[in-house]
Amino acid sequence: MSRTLLWIGLGNIGRGMCRNLVEKAQLDKPLLIHNRTVKRATDLCQSLPKDRSEVAESLADAIDKADIIFSCIADDKAVEEVFAIATNGDIKGKVFVECSTIAPETTDAVAKSGLEKGAEFICAPIFGSPAMVAAGNATLVLAGPESSIKKIRPYVDAMAAREINMADEPYRKASTLKVLGNTVILGMVEQLAETYVAAEKSGLGTGYVKQFVEAMFGGSPYPAYTNRMLEGDYYKRDEPLFAVDLARKDARHAMTIAKAAGTRLQNIETADKHLEIVKAHVGPSGDMAGIYGAVRKEAGLKYSIFVGLVIVAAMAAAAWFLSPKGENQIIWRSSLLLALACCYLMWAITFLAQLNPLIEPRRSDIRPGFEHH
Repeated sequence: MSRTLLWIGLGNIGRGMCRNLVEKAQLDKPLLIHNRTVKRATDLCQSLPKDRSEVAESLADAIDKADIIFSCIADDKAVEEVFAIATNGDIKGKVFVECSTIAPETTDAVAKSGLEKGAEFICAPIFGSPAMVAAGNATLVLAGPESSIKKIRPYVDAMAAREINMADEPYRKASTLKVLGNTVILGMVEQLAETYVAAEKSGLGTGYVKQFVEAMFGGSPYPAYTNRMLEGDYYKRDEPLFAVDLARKDARHAMTIAKAAGTRLQNIETADKHLEIVKAHVGPSGDMAGIYGAVRKEAGLKYSIFVGLVIVAAMAAAAWFLSPKGENQIIWRSSLLLALACCYLMWAITFLAQLNPLIEPRRSDIRPGFEHH
């Protein structure tokens, strides 16, 4: 049977999944692609093999044309908006595959709204970094009726290398797994950030810890996040790899799940506080790995600037009162004060470039030519 597929949402994960479906799945018809920002969908379609994809500007029309609808959207509100549009039309017999990271309650609610209109529903969150997704190396969770999952089975291998099969389990279980699974990554970033800052402050230096992480956790996300922190990738990139707002959304969902179960995720509570610092400093373009910068800031690495200012002020006062008397006193004082001010300004700029945790990490303990790549 010839089926039309629709993909909704072109974040870091969505773009990779669309490419995998177009290039690896045996699609009978062009993949319909919808994104709130149409230009992003247009740009993606232009980069894909000719006539294998099509921009769908109207979401309602695209859903009407499609047989299987995949959605991978930023947050709960956006998912609810998509299903509000979908359920306004005739969706009987259509299969909705929800891949977003949302609260279990939201999953249940949108699933119910679709089922009541005669649609089928699968909760299929995705584990994996954008690079893993693009390489077809992600992990896909599948929860819902086995009969529905069979309908998307031809596309699963193109989307992911592994799956966690939760067939016939409640939809909310897949969302719970996704939310709690993401806390493992967030907790890892928090722990790495704290460890590297403690290593630097204690005089050990980050280089030896980096070697330890690579030796013990090679092949895991630990070395990748280490490099992102120490090399400053989290503040250099144009688009965050894991946006701070999305990370905080996941953290809130996880803490809500834990609270309802009578427990706490204290490491995630700490990470969320650091993400709040990142958001305040950088705004929505902040990256989850910016936690490293927030921990550095908490560690007081800016303090030396003010110490330097006090020292310069004391030297300026001494120069003022101890300057030789005579007709050149004003020129002598002015020149000395200007020289001191310039020296301090140059030092402060250099200090900020090296130590400001949310501008550039300190790398004084990594010798040029001996960096790990």
